[in-house]
Amino acid sequence: MISSRRNLLKLMACSATVPLLPKIAGAQDRRAVWHVLGSNGGPRVVTNRSNPANVLMIGDTPYIVDCGYGVTRQLVRAGLPLTSLEQIFITHLHSDHALECGNLIYCSWSTGLDNEVTVHAPEGAKAMMDAYMESIRFDLDVRIGDENKPDLRNMVKVREIGDSGVVFENSDVTVTAFRTPHPPIVKRNYAFRFDVAEGSFVYACDTAYNPALADFAQGADVLIHEALYEPGFADMAVRSRNKSESFREHIFNSHTSTEHVGQIAAAAKVKKLVLSHLVPGDDESITDDMWLEGVRRHYDGEAIVAHDFMEITI
Repeated sequence: MISSRRNLLKLMACSATVPLLPKIAGAQDRRAVWHVLGSNGGPRVVTNRSNPANVLMIGDTPYIVDCGYGVTRQLVRAGLPLTSLEQIFITHLHSDHALECGNLIYCSWSTGLDNEVTVHAPEGAKAMMDAYMESIRFDLDVRIGDENKPDLRNMVKVREIGDSGVVFENSDVTVTAFRTPHPPIVKRNYAFRFDVAEGSFVYACDTAYNPALADFAQGADVLIHEALYEPGFADMAVRSRNKSESFREHIFNSHTSTEHVGQIAAAAKVKKLVLSHLVPGDDESITDDMWLEGVRRHYDGEAIVAHDFMEITI
């Protein structure tokens, strides 16, 4: 009993110190702010970083970018009313990027969301969302009857991304998708560029080293790019209980080393580089300086390592 109470008090203490994103809702202007909700790469749930998820806030309007496990809780902890959800962008359908898309929309609906939500994602996203809605059909039917709620199945629109190009545009932002490789099996994977009044954010996640990405990100104010710290793989394989050669090939062939990220940032002449979707993101022995060491061999601009609840501005 005493041990359980101590553990509970430790948990409460940790919860109390979680940083909240200031003024993420109710903003007084249309300033664009990128919030990192989850900076860990991969589907494993760990204690120090949440799984891949971000939100670009423009005034009171959120643009969700990737929906890894934990995105809903991270948004709530950040102080964002879920009922403001409108647009979701998903890079690819790996679980650590899409697993909680349906749950995020459902949880928003359960708290009062009554507007349409559009999911911009690769081919297969509609089937994914249809299957999700079918999996919660009982709950939806009961709550629609008991609580007089609108039918969530009629509130979700899926726009599957095909070729590279503009996928969304309004008076605040233009979102452009760029197809980038994620071998060997994933065929549809996209980086996104968000052009706003102040400048541009580019988000590239789960991509093999792709020099063409420098053209897509050319002159961007902020490049948020995934990063692989190669020396950390051996310990990650042990923690993942997977020492197979195929796992190693997957990690090294479908992600971008920190040195290659530096080369892309330099070629693109971006003003600020942010390393996120960190692989391995759960190894706390890898310091920020270690993450940035490879980057610094090629890029001499501002470079930082993402942490959950970090704010990034232009």
